[in-house]
Amino acid sequence: MKLQHFEEANERIHSAFRELKKNSPEKLQPRLHLSWSNWGFGTETLAASAARLRKAGLEWIELHGNHYGADLGYSVDATLKVLGDHGLRVSGVCGMFSADNDLSSNRALCRQAALDYLRREVPFTREAGGSYLLVVPAAVGRPRAYDDGEFDRSVETLSLCADLFVQHGVKAAIEPIRSAETSLVHTVAEAKRYIQAINHPGIGHINGDVYHMQSEERHIGEAILDAGDRLANLHFADSNRCALGEGSMDVCTIIRALYLAGHNQNGRFVTFEPLGPGGDPYPAMYGRPNPAKLDALVLTSVRYFRECEELVLAD
Repeated sequence: MKLQHFEEANERIHSAFRELKKNSPEKLQPRLHLSWSNWGFGTETLAASAARLRKAGLEWIELHGNHYGADLGYSVDATLKVLGDHGLRVSGVCGMFSADNDLSSNRALCRQAALDYLRREVPFTREAGGSYLLVVPAAVGRPRAYDDGEFDRSVETLSLCADLFVQHGVKAAIEPIRSAETSLVHTVAEAKRYIQAINHPGIGHINGDVYHMQSEERHIGEAILDAGDRLANLHFADSNRCALGEGSMDVCTIIRALYLAGHNQNGRFVTFEPLGPGGDPYPAMYGRPNPAKLDALVLTSVRYFRECEELVLAD
C-alpha cells in the first residue's frame, strides 16, 4: 500500500535521523532540555509549582510573563530565591498578549500598553536568567482581524522596542498560533515573514507550539526543520492539549526532527504547556489549581516524553 503523505514525511525524517546517528553520533549526546510553562497552573504559588516540577525531575521553568503593570508580577529577588530553593532555573518567559496589550491593535492605547509591557518583561527575563521571551504578534483570544492593516501595525509597534532585546541579550521568540485563537501569524513560514519584515537583530527567533502546528502546518516535523536555528523553544502537549500519552501526537517523529535541527543545545528548550482544549486558554491563568491533577499531569508528561526520547535514540 502506498504511504500517505504524512507517512512519507515521517519516513524522510526517520531516514535523515538514522544517517545523523550513523555519521555523527556525538550530535545526539546532549539530551533535549525540558522545561514547563507555569502559567497554566493558575493561582498556585510559585513555590508549590517549583516543588512539583523538581519532584518530576525538571531543572527548568518557563515563567508566566505577569508584569501587566508597574506594580504587578514576579519580583526578581523573590523569584530567584524560590527557584533556587528548589533547584530550578528559568528557561524563558511566556509573554502574554491579550486585546489589552495587542501589538496589532487599531487602538493606539493598546499598542502603547504592549510596548510598556515589553519594557517591563524584557529586563525581567534577563535578570531572572531567561534566554527568550515569547512574543505574539496579535492578541490571543481574538481570531477575527480588525482590518487589513494588522500586520503592518504589529511590525511597526514591535520595531519600536526591538533594541531592548539586543540591549538585554534576550531572544524575541515569535509564536505562531492557530487561526482559531489569533488573527495573525499562524505558521512557521508566516513567523519568518514577520521577522523579515521587522529586519532587526533583536527579533530573530521562533517559539513553536505543537498544538497550534497540528492545525496550521502541513507536517509538524517538517515545520520544525523549516524553523531550524530560529527555534528557541517548542511548546509541547498531546493532540488534545492534555498530558503526553493521552492523545495521538506523533511524539517520536517530533523528537527526531528536534535532534535533526540541533535543538539539543544549550539555550534551546522543549517546554510543556498542556492547557486542555478550548478556544481561548488565557482564563486558565486565573483558575483554582487542583494539586493532585497537576502532579499527575506533570509526572505523566515528563515520563512519557523521556520514554519516547530513549526509544528514538535506541532505534
